[in-house]
Amino acid sequence: VSIYRHQEEVLTGAQVEDIESQSTNRLKTLRLLDLLPTRGPRAFPSFLRALEDFSWVRDRLLLELQTPPGPGPGPGPSSTDSWQLPASVLQRVLSDRELSRLASRLGAEWESVLMDLGLSAEALFRCRADHALSAHGTALAGLVQWRRSEGRRATVQRLIQSLQATDIHPSVLQDVLL
Repeated sequence: VSIYRHQEEVLTGAQVEDIESQSTNRLKTLRLLDLLPTRGPRAFPSFLRALEDFSWVRDRLLLELQTPPGPGPGPGPSSTDSWQLPASVLQRVLSDRELSRLASRLGAEWESVLMDLGLSAEALFRCRADHALSAHGTALAGLVQWRRSEGRRATVQRLIQSLQATDIHPSVLQDVLL
């Protein structure tokens, strides 16, 4: 999509290179969406035209554009409503196996989640150094360290709060817990 915006002179060549240099599709998309408001009044309509092949994305963006911000359905601090968990599960501490499954599903966002859970930068560095060849091992070591340091406070509910704070949908836990 960013290449098409360059052809219509919405983005510069340097901006397209900046977008393409991002490591994940999510980061590329976020970078594109960061740049669009700075590119003038025709940038967003041009972007929507490029999304004709992805009509569901276009429709959702238009709906969010028309919906005023505030409490209501959608992502937010209490968006576990779409996936209700019993209180007994929310207060439970995750097992090693569950933490391992979660570590494999976090992807590149594992550092953000662990920082939100309260791990220090030094602890993250230690996890990275101890498991330099395995992203899964690094994330798992950090999650185990979080559980060890927090004890009974290392609950599913606290983990859901951190996932939401780092813009990861709590449904990531669905396969882990079920």
